[in-house]
Amino acid sequence: MNYREFSLKIGKGTTSFSIPESQLLYELVGNNRPPPDDLTATYRHALDHPIDSPPLRQIVKPGERVVITVSDITRGWQRNELTLPLLIDYLNEAGIRDEDITVIIAVGAHRQNSPDEFVELCSAKVCHRIRVVNHNAWDTDNMVYYGTTSRGTEVSVNRLVAEADRVILTGGVIYHYMVGYGGGRKSIMPGVSSLKTIQQSHMWAMARTVGDGSNPLAANMKTAGNPAHEDMMEVAAFIKPDFIVNVVPNLDGELTGFFAGNWVSAWQAATRLVDEIFGVPIKEQADIVIASAGGYPKDINLYQAQKTIDNGVYAMKPGGVVILLAECPDIEEPSEFFDWFDNETLVDLEKAVRANFLISGWVAVRQLEYVNSGYMIMVTHENNIELARKAGVHGVATIEEALQLAYEKCGNGNPTVTVMPQGANTFPILTP
Repeated sequence: MNYREFSLKIGKGTTSFSIPESQLLYELVGNNRPPPDDLTATYRHALDHPIDSPPLRQIVKPGERVVITVSDITRGWQRNELTLPLLIDYLNEAGIRDEDITVIIAVGAHRQNSPDEFVELCSAKVCHRIRVVNHNAWDTDNMVYYGTTSRGTEVSVNRLVAEADRVILTGGVIYHYMVGYGGGRKSIMPGVSSLKTIQQSHMWAMARTVGDGSNPLAANMKTAGNPAHEDMMEVAAFIKPDFIVNVVPNLDGELTGFFAGNWVSAWQAATRLVDEIFGVPIKEQADIVIASAGGYPKDINLYQAQKTIDNGVYAMKPGGVVILLAECPDIEEPSEFFDWFDNETLVDLEKAVRANFLISGWVAVRQLEYVNSGYMIMVTHENNIELARKAGVHGVATIEEALQLAYEKCGNGNPTVTVMPQGANTFPILTP
């Protein structure tokens, strides 16, 4: 029997295994693109040749206070440490002094990032020159109220952003299992919004009727008709960001797409590249799906790695098995995530989420919906196994254990297998 060898990322390392060629249905890898030969030149070209906007140097004026949003440590793959120094230097050349620039880490309702993480995200060079601060969604005294969206979301954002002369959004775009795609408006909502704004806006990711769980319109690749996305766009529109720079990674995690300019249309252009790279048509779902989150930081915790489970479920036959490769060194974060599973039933959990919405609660609802659709196995650090069980996931320490259990659960002597090396990003699209 011929075997196919695989080596997939987990944490900051890899794990290897083999699958019989006769059982391998797909290796879903997307359509790769190379990084630019000269990142600096490509990035600066994007700033000077933006989409539906004047060049950034024509927007900012000397003496203006500029706030730049940067995604938090769970989005370290955006490689802001490479690009943010280029943006700061460019602003300096346009007459903006270091002391007039503030970088705000757009943590949304995530935990506060540490000073060491500031350096990891922004580079030591930037941290030594520029003021870097965390957004705190709970700090109501430092929020500015704007009004309500058409759906009734009360919009309050960080005072630093509200009072800035210019607001520049940075970020990265991949698929997102609630609002279609990451990046763009997410730098404002949830990035620098108040907890109340985040809770009210994200509530649109739940179905309208209690007992129906999550909203099926709040899903990967969906923006038109997705009420969670549409409400976020309305929140961000109150701020009217002056400029955006969003990046798109390739399959190897290298930056390949650079989209600058108008905060809406430049982001939309980035989403089209995401479709080209990461949208993968499939004709058939598999009995077993083996999916790597793509390594650190995408598998920093189960909360983040759930994006990989979501993509894996799209590739899995109903009642099949997903094997998730996720080291989860920070599995207990966010701290309240596993508390939601203290509810006895999925309906009880859903009612609790509706009563006090947090995104972690929605993620918990989705997690149990995945568990109800198939069997979830996670290759992780052995210390995480007990906590994973609380979320309905069977944790194991090795890929060998995972494969043995998957074959047993499948009840099929010759199951089909799909492998997803970049499971957090690669989106299987079932086509007729």
